[in-house]
Parts: sequence; structure tokens; C-alpha cells
Amino acid sequence: MNFEIGISIIIILIGVYGVATSKNIIKSILCFNIVQASIILLFVIVGSYEGDEIPILTNFTSSMVDPLPHALMITAIVISASITALSLMFAVKIFHYYGTLNWNELSKKDVKTN
Repeated sequence: MNFEIGISIIIILIGVYGVATSKNIIKSILCFNIVQASIILLFVIVGSYEGDEIPILTNFTSSMVDPLPHALMITAIVISASITALSLMFAVKIFHYYGTLNWNELSKKDVKTN
């Protein structure tokens, strides 16, 4: 289990590095999505133990996995997908409005007023 936690933390760090160093909005959104997915993976790994049974249609004779973390992570997946879709929609709007998706160029441009 420590190996899986280590891999998840490495993926989180890769995503954070991508968010911090990316100059493109789309790449930043995708790296942020990698961070979200790896955090969800980390919670699922920590929420389950080897040898525990799934609490579905069993006699409850052995130890059971707590279903609450997994249910919360399903909710987090739905929220992550909606945040990603909304962020990509904003990126398209920014591209149509300013003509670029580069963070540095956007910070140099003046805000257009109507």
C-alpha cells in the first residue's frame, strides 16, 4: 500500500509542477485535472484496506471497507468533471476575446471595455 501512496503523491507533484510552469491555459487546466484525479486516487487507496470485504451482499462476518470515502470520491469525480468543463469553456471564451491562451501575453494585454 505504501507503493501506491508514493506513486499517487508523485503524480500529484507532477501535476503541481505542470500547473506552476505551464504558460498555456489549456495545459494548466489539464495539469490541474491530473492533480484532482491523483488526489481522488490517494483517497481511494487510503480508504481501502487489503483483506477487507466490500459491504455488498455479504454476511458481514469479516471486516468491511468503509463505503463513505468511496462515495465521497464519486462525488469529487463529478465535481472535477464539471469544473474541468467550465474551465475549458472559459478558456475558449478567453481565446475568442483576446486571441491568445498564453498566461504571459494575457497579463500584458489591457482589458477591453465595451
